[in-house]
Amino acid sequence: MTGVRRRNESAWLLPPSPGTGHGLRRDMHSFADEDEVDLVIVGCGAGGSTLLQRLARAGWRVVALEAGPFWDPERDWVSDEAGSHHLYWTEPRVIAGTDPVPLGSNNSGRGVGGSMVHYAGYTPRFHPSDFHTNSCDGVGADWPLEYTDLRPYYEDLEEELPVAGEHWPWGDPHGYPHRPHPMSGNGELFLRGARACGITAKVGPVAIANGRFGNRPHCIYRGFCLQGCKVNAKASPLITHIPDALAHGAEVRAEAMATRIGFDERTGRATGVHYARHGVERFQRARMVAVAGYSIETPRLLLNSTSHRFPDGMCNDFDMVGRYLMVQGAPQTAGRFEAEVRMWKAPPPEASTEQFYETDPAKPYKRGFSIQCVSPLPITWAEHVAAQGHWGANLRRYMSDYPHWACLGALCEFLPLAENRVTLAGEKDRHGLPVASFSYSQCDNDRQLMSAAQEVMERILTAAGAAEVITINRYAHLVGGARMAADERRGVVDRNCRSFAVPNLLVTDGSVLPTQGSANPALTIMALAARTAAVLAEGARSGVLPSPKEE
Repeated sequence: MTGVRRRNESAWLLPPSPGTGHGLRRDMHSFADEDEVDLVIVGCGAGGSTLLQRLARAGWRVVALEAGPFWDPERDWVSDEAGSHHLYWTEPRVIAGTDPVPLGSNNSGRGVGGSMVHYAGYTPRFHPSDFHTNSCDGVGADWPLEYTDLRPYYEDLEEELPVAGEHWPWGDPHGYPHRPHPMSGNGELFLRGARACGITAKVGPVAIANGRFGNRPHCIYRGFCLQGCKVNAKASPLITHIPDALAHGAEVRAEAMATRIGFDERTGRATGVHYARHGVERFQRARMVAVAGYSIETPRLLLNSTSHRFPDGMCNDFDMVGRYLMVQGAPQTAGRFEAEVRMWKAPPPEASTEQFYETDPAKPYKRGFSIQCVSPLPITWAEHVAAQGHWGANLRRYMSDYPHWACLGALCEFLPLAENRVTLAGEKDRHGLPVASFSYSQCDNDRQLMSAAQEVMERILTAAGAAEVITINRYAHLVGGARMAADERRGVVDRNCRSFAVPNLLVTDGSVLPTQGSANPALTIMALAARTAAVLAEGARSGVLPSPKEE
């Protein structure tokens, strides 16, 4: 605990009652636009907030521009599905392809904390195999770094969030700093069915403190994790990294929509960020720029940042910006039980199995999937039931039966394909900027994974005693779009998240991931940002910032 507090004091800077520390916001350092800060960050989610906190602690003058508001959990978040849509990024976008991806609540966020404000709290690591899918399995891409490069950052962040769970036997076996949470009916049924099928399942890992952590309270198991945690038990950057960043001199400039990255044609370097705030066009000067707007808005900002040097968008010399954007296949299977389950009475992701995560040579597909508890609330549950063709009185009957259902969800590793990409549409938003167009199509391997995951979930629930099972196909977790690679012809940034084309431009969000595994990406995004911050801080101390050409 002492070591965590020396590294990140956010949990002790929060007030002892719900809230986010209004004094820190009121007294936050404020930089002028004409000040040349050391770094301006676009986006204040998993990657941007981690980078902000780490470099503020290293003494950097850092500003984060966030398009959404600076949330106050007590005031802004409600225990209500319909009342929580303001947490999502709902600005206009165009979707296309043979398998278009709905955008909004399950794959984007708005406001300080980003999509981690409304994620389920599930924080597994990637496996060592995720970094070598091309050389080992003949699909996807190899990362330009190793799992061992991220391991120390995984460990640090699991303490800072903190993460609770049983000892994890998959990938790189490891433990967690907090004991696992107690199981709800949904989790108990998953564990029972898995045992009956000979499948190993474990409790956790969730970024929810098991007990008090600093001034953060214990989880109260209200089940509204996806609507924002009002008591601050669930980790999100809003409460895990932003308070410490503010205490060390960083500025978070909310409601500031980045419109274009400034660029000096003479030096070939970024000069800052143009942004709109309260109807006024402004420009923040900076020595370095980091983009952390996630997999739709990051490519969109780069593509909108045209110049004589970059007529097709910044860093887009080889037509790589926006390409290889991935989603995870996320089918959910529900089972009906005679006794009441009340699956909503707990954090949604209580238990999981990664037994099917790696490529199985006996199967016709490559890579795999994980399975975890999920607990759809009534509106989402109605969508599940309606997708089966139930309407009218029959739909009402299923809804009345809601307490008797348990639900599992899979995360299937869909493959990175060049044609799955973000481009600019002809339509413009309220700032006059071309909106993002996201085209997505599945390949045959993707479809086989969805089918295999459904079969396993139905088998588990049936073994647990379900009399009826239903499945809905859906997507989750965007990654890719500005991927990391060994050279500029295969990616946008190098192993340190630094752009190949602009030496003082970074990308520090999920868009840099070359592959996505079958794991929720939040912890890996934070680990990559923490590693990048360490590289930058060490370079500043030595007086030499490494160039991507030298890696």
